[in-house]
Amino acid sequence: MAGAVGSASMKMLFVEYEGRLIMEEFYSETVMDHFNNPRNAHVIQDPDAEGHNGDPSCGDYLVMFLKVDKENVLYDISYVVFGCPAAIATASMTSELAKGKSLEEAMKITEQDVVDALGGLPDFKLHCSNLAVGALRNAIEEYMAKSKQQVM
Repeated sequence: MAGAVGSASMKMLFVEYEGRLIMEEFYSETVMDHFNNPRNAHVIQDPDAEGHNGDPSCGDYLVMFLKVDKENVLYDISYVVFGCPAAIATASMTSELAKGKSLEEAMKITEQDVVDALGGLPDFKLHCSNLAVGALRNAIEEYMAKSKQQVM
């Protein structure tokens, strides 16, 4: 059982643990929206590239799938993520930030860009943004290697 309460700007996520509701973390409205309604969360069949990234310290893992057009623009992007609410939200936001951008523009997306777009993350969840951005960069690097282009 899980639920969320809080002000318009921040939410606390409550989860059931051993029959008790406990507060898990503080999340912004935007984080909660991307957690509850993740964008682009699916597997692209026959992707042009895929990038993997995991965090052994917490067990989160993400695979990012890309479709790239002839002008090196990401016309489709998706992911599969196994992780906490912050990992799901950062994967969703990263896909939204990258979709429609050139590979060069997408490669410049930073972890801080994702955190800012989500309205912040708790300090101990900042590593989740590394997961999504790292998978995106790994996928772009794979695409560039496959197409024999220089990595930006």
